[in-house]
Amino acid sequence: MSRINLAVIGVGLIGGSLGLCLKNKLGDAIHITGLCRTEESMRRAVEMGAVDEATADIAAVVGDADIVFLSPPVLQIVPMVERILPFLKPGTILTDAGSTKGFLCEALKKILPPSIYYIAGHPMTGREKSGVTAATKDLFRGKAYVIIEDPSVPPEVMERLMHILRYTEANFTTLDLARHDRCAAVISHVPHLAAAALVTLLNRSGDDLDSCLKLIGGGFKDTTRIASSNADMWADICMTNRKPIVDALHEMQAILGTVADAVERGDRAAIYDYFTASKQRRDSILHDAGQKFDTN
Repeated sequence: MSRINLAVIGVGLIGGSLGLCLKNKLGDAIHITGLCRTEESMRRAVEMGAVDEATADIAAVVGDADIVFLSPPVLQIVPMVERILPFLKPGTILTDAGSTKGFLCEALKKILPPSIYYIAGHPMTGREKSGVTAATKDLFRGKAYVIIEDPSVPPEVMERLMHILRYTEANFTTLDLARHDRCAAVISHVPHLAAAALVTLLNRSGDDLDSCLKLIGGGFKDTTRIASSNADMWADICMTNRKPIVDALHEMQAILGTVADAVERGDRAAIYDYFTASKQRRDSILHDAGQKFDTN
């Protein structure tokens, strides 16, 4: 098999981790070029081995690419594709790490010629840290990686991409656009908003703030860890998945409203049932989730 040329646009946590993984697995059988936001990030990406070379010259980054992995914040992906499009060779595969899919798919399908293929993807992994210095070669291993169903993509093109992505050892699954965005709102987007809300609640504790800070332990730190995530990325996610996020937030408001009413009434049985049901469901979810993936 000839050498694979991969371009990574946005060599941060996700793009950098992909690069580290593939270089570790494939060595010289893959050549990775990278584009970062700053000269410092480009230097670090090369030093860490996440890319073979990094440059601000877009044509040099993507001109020979067989696959382009797009990993900037969601609202920057379409403008970036518009910039790189004149330099792509026929047959190039574009894929992405965007946390919302409907917005991107609709926009990209309008501007891509038939000779350029777009396969929407979403690796469901990350850390509260950002930037290439937070990247690790094992970030994808065992994590869910969604590939969006698209009958217009030829099977052999899909296989070209999957041949590379399987080296991540992620758990691959396929979803349609709408279902992905609804599910991502529930299991990823709203939890980030909730974590930020808990930090905001703490910050609004007034005269009790100093005392609250002295009491912070593992529970608060674990529950709010993801509130330290990149604000630029999460603002874009909220703007591009508005309806599913708002629908899920309203449902959560209703749940919390019911709980608040039970607490106010002193209804211990209702509160006990609430905690019992959530514990049982969480335990079963964690047990069953790993059985639902196609690991091939």
